[in-house]
Amino acid sequence: MSDQGKGSVSASAAAPAPGSDTYKGWLFKWTNYLKGYQRRWFVLSNGLLSYYRTQAEMAHTCRGTINLATAHIDTEDACNIVLSSGGRTYHLKASTEVERQRWVTALELAKAKAIHDSGDEEPTSQSDRSEIQGTLKILVSKLDDLSTCNDLIAKHGAALQRSLSELEGLKVPVEGGEKIKAVNERATLFRITSNAMINACRDFLDLAETHSRRWQRALQYEREQRTHLEETIEQLAKQHNSLERAWREAPTLVSSTPRSERPLKEEASDEDEDTEYFDAMEDSPAFITVTTTENTQHRLMSPSCNDVSGKELQPRRQRRTHIPDKPNYSLNLWSIMKNCIGKELSKIPMPVNFNEPLSMLQRLTEDLEYHELLDKAARCDSSLEQMCLVAAFSVSSYSTTVHRTAKPFNPLLGETYELDRLEEFGYRSLCEQVSHHPPAAAHHVISQRGWTLWQEITIASKFRGKYLSIMPLGAIHLQFHSSGNHYVWRKVTSTVHNIIVGKLWIDQSGDIEIVNHRTKETCQLKFSPYSYFSRDVPRKVTGVVADSGGQAHYILSGTWDDKMESAKIIQSSRGGSGSEGKQKTVYQTLSPKLLWKKYPLPENAENMYYFSALALTLNEPEEEVGLTDSRLRPDQRLMEEGRWDEANSEKQRLEEKQRAVRRRREAEASDALDEGREYEGYQPLWFHQRRDSVTGETNFVYKGGYWEAKERQDWSMCPDIF
Repeated sequence: MSDQGKGSVSASAAAPAPGSDTYKGWLFKWTNYLKGYQRRWFVLSNGLLSYYRTQAEMAHTCRGTINLATAHIDTEDACNIVLSSGGRTYHLKASTEVERQRWVTALELAKAKAIHDSGDEEPTSQSDRSEIQGTLKILVSKLDDLSTCNDLIAKHGAALQRSLSELEGLKVPVEGGEKIKAVNERATLFRITSNAMINACRDFLDLAETHSRRWQRALQYEREQRTHLEETIEQLAKQHNSLERAWREAPTLVSSTPRSERPLKEEASDEDEDTEYFDAMEDSPAFITVTTTENTQHRLMSPSCNDVSGKELQPRRQRRTHIPDKPNYSLNLWSIMKNCIGKELSKIPMPVNFNEPLSMLQRLTEDLEYHELLDKAARCDSSLEQMCLVAAFSVSSYSTTVHRTAKPFNPLLGETYELDRLEEFGYRSLCEQVSHHPPAAAHHVISQRGWTLWQEITIASKFRGKYLSIMPLGAIHLQFHSSGNHYVWRKVTSTVHNIIVGKLWIDQSGDIEIVNHRTKETCQLKFSPYSYFSRDVPRKVTGVVADSGGQAHYILSGTWDDKMESAKIIQSSRGGSGSEGKQKTVYQTLSPKLLWKKYPLPENAENMYYFSALALTLNEPEEEVGLTDSRLRPDQRLMEEGRWDEANSEKQRLEEKQRAVRRRREAEASDALDEGREYEGYQPLWFHQRRDSVTGETNFVYKGGYWEAKERQDWSMCPDIF
């Protein structure tokens, strides 16, 4: 296993000097190619090397143990340690070569001591018999010494008694005679006691000889039982971790959603690989979570969010599941982009070769792919649990972007897009391009299942030569009808890398703050930028849900391209300082629960612009839509059909038509100014500007009328933009 595959790590161990009975400290343990090295707390004691995810876990959960008596210790490079025992191998890494050497020394000493102790505890039958016979000889020798002492005591005692008897025969006062008689009686008692002691010692020796073999057999049995118990406990620990993983995957299996593919080559790990060390968020302390075993069955959320499927109504019409395959046309991007460095992306003339056959309005509508999260949130009694689902929804909107590096069509001014899923999923969505420079789109969604969402998004983008930054500006509003909870958040920055050389890939980075303006509860989400040298999971997202007083109640974790989980906090405490000197908060949580899981891509998605199942239906022709709907845009339709040359010609025609309209408006504004008249300028058809009472910002909000016009099929007010 090469270090290139594992990445670069650093750690420091806090441990006593090698040679003591116990050695503890942090090391990085290799898990798999997806997650690389993970920081673990290792404890070396009594010839066993055990590890835990945190120091707090030492009280209840050991993640794995290696017996050093049978282990092979090897060093790969300056900081690596490899431990092998039977079929198990630990690849470990220390922060420095000095720290690595300390661990190696401690491990070697512990191994030598374990081997020595093992030899002492389990002697061969011959050495065992010799040891017992030697012990018995010593006991016999000591017993002989006692017999000799007894003989001497008896001899001197008899002499003492004769002397006392002679004294009794002398004529002495009565008082003196009584004292001599008492001394004589005590000497007799002393001799009897000495004889009893000798007899007891002899009986002990007889018993030791008789039962020595029985004791030996019992001791051997206990050793075997101890070894078997150690193996059983180790196996139970593995099964416990497997059950934890199966528990977390249970909702995925129920919904028939396959997990993301694992690397083909991956070393088996006997621990739960969920990462528990979260990055520090801006202006808030870093934190560590410690999971507590929970006896309740794994489920998506608590009973306060009544679990009624968001897709219980089957679609009344069969929607398409594929589009024509993307043609294999090649074009030199650098020949177009080299003169555009530093310009707004919306001002760069781009051929359709770099587009996907969807407009920006349709991409904005894709945020609703996981609308069932909002349906479920609307049924929540707890605003904190509702916040968790809203946070998962905000993250889910990025899941479709992981492979979608192509550019959507810039909407024409006045272009609209509707998505009417009222009969199928209970909601209606309308987007309109309300400004062209800067490009801005207004979006409004209303659901019969208890929520309304609206937003105005302005796209600021810059081409930097090696990468393209896309910065959505504007707030997203979400209000639940029954509770009145009003949530507001903003999107993070998207970055497209390898514009010039290499394979294009996209990343999301930044922070999202979601605020419930009714309860003042907040959620801080952090999208960690990808780094080749990072130990973190790629596309990692972490978050904390807090009440109005700032007290944390839930930890959120996952990735923006796969899934999000929540874990309820049951206890928090201040921990030690992190690597950057910031004090960490240790959160003890219940087992994480799945909030959201990405749907698998349709078959042949790689040849269909990596569109999701929803994206494949967005440009499907529909009857009775508005005359400005993106489905009717001819250049986009030609591109979807694979007629790219015609699409490029049509795109140039539409853009020139839009420029001509803009020049006419500018001329009208100039004439009005010369004549002293007011000129209203362009006004969107379905949205108007209003000051938001929550944020204080002026935004375009839906003024109504579109769905009524659709019902009447009266589109006479629509401009001719195509």
